[in-house]
Amino acid sequence: MKYQEACRHTKGNKGAHQLCVSIVPIFNHLQNEEMEEVAKTTRSISLKKGELLHSAGDASDSLYIVHQGKVKVYRLSENGKEQLIRILQPGDFTGELALFKESIHDDYAEAMEKTDICSIQRGDLQEFLQRYPNISLKILSEFSNRLGQAESQMTSFATEDVETRIGLYLAQQVEENKSTEYHLPMSRKDLASFLGTTPETISRKLAKFEDEGWIEQEDQRRIRVLDLDALLLI
Repeated sequence: MKYQEACRHTKGNKGAHQLCVSIVPIFNHLQNEEMEEVAKTTRSISLKKGELLHSAGDASDSLYIVHQGKVKVYRLSENGKEQLIRILQPGDFTGELALFKESIHDDYAEAMEKTDICSIQRGDLQEFLQRYPNISLKILSEFSNRLGQAESQMTSFATEDVETRIGLYLAQQVEENKSTEYHLPMSRKDLASFLGTTPETISRKLAKFEDEGWIEQEDQRRIRVLDLDALLLI
C-alpha cells in the first residue's frame, strides 16, 4: 500500500507536528515561532509495517520526516535483488531532492515497523527556504554527509572483503550507540543487503566472531562487542 492510501490529515494536532519538526536537524535551529510556522504546513502519514511510503517511479513532491518508527530506503536491481541504501529513524528525512526540481523517486521507502511521518510539500518548503536561508545550508550539509556515506560504501564494496565489511559495521555501531552493547537497527536480511552479501554469510561470520571471542550474540539482533580492536583490524 502506498502512502496516499495511508495518509490522514490531522487538524488540531499542531503540538505533535511541531515536535516532529523540532527533532529534524534542518529545522531545530529555528525559533519556536518559526518552527510553529513550519509545523502548520505539515501533513501526517501513518504506515503499518511493510507499507510503502513511495515506490520508484512515483512523483517526488514532498519532504518526508520520520517522527516515530523506522523506514528503509532501497533500490531494486534488474533481477529484483534489493540493495539497501539507508535506514531512516526518528529525525531523519527523505525526499529532499524534490525541493529543488520536479522529479520522480528512483528508490523505494518502506516502513520497517509502525511508523508516523510528517510531510511538507515542495511549494511550502521552498517558501521557507527563501525566508530562512539557514535551512538551505543545513540541507546542503546533509547532502554532503550522504554523498560521503555513499562513496564510503562504494569504496568498501570495491576494496574490502565481506568479513572486513561486517567487522567495520559492528565497530561503527559501537561509536553510533556509544556503547559496546547494542541492538542492530535492521534484520540480518537487510544487513546483508546493506553490506552486499547474503544472510547466510552474515550468520556464519557473526558465529566466527563469537568463536574468536570478539563478540557475544544474545539473540538475532543483540550484540555485545568484547574486542573492538579485533573488529577494526580484520
